[in-house]
Amino acid sequence: MKDLAVDKGTRVKLNFALKIKDGEVVDTTFDKEPATLEIGDENLPENFEALIMGMKAGDHAAYEVSPEKGFGQHNPSNVQSFKRHEFSADMVLEPGVVVSFADARQQELPGVISRVEGDEVDVDFNHPLAGRTLEFEVEILDVEPAGPTH
Repeated sequence: MKDLAVDKGTRVKLNFALKIKDGEVVDTTFDKEPATLEIGDENLPENFEALIMGMKAGDHAAYEVSPEKGFGQHNPSNVQSFKRHEFSADMVLEPGVVVSFADARQQELPGVISRVEGDEVDVDFNHPLAGRTLEFEVEILDVEPAGPTH
């Protein structure tokens, strides 16, 4: 079964590294337990799944992922301005601080404070990797049919 290729309906055990091009490692499993996922279970974004389709156990590759295929371009309309009094009084308000809001459906929506000036606080709701070209390195360790999970 070692020649089974990654496809819909397979469970894949892999090591991966996600890096910002020419820069820091965002996430990696190479130095810890490998990841196991089922193709289509949304553990891996669709565009990243597409890259590993057809790979087999033992395959190792690295891909450059453009912002469009990664986490999108940085969208200026995702930066919102708030008034200081809209935050709790004891909250530290400075650039880089992550704040969490609830969206219209009461889902958690994290944002990063990008600017504090006077009474104005700008919060950036773009994904932290938006607008970045990424490098996705992957090593396929095992591919098996995704049977019923017990």
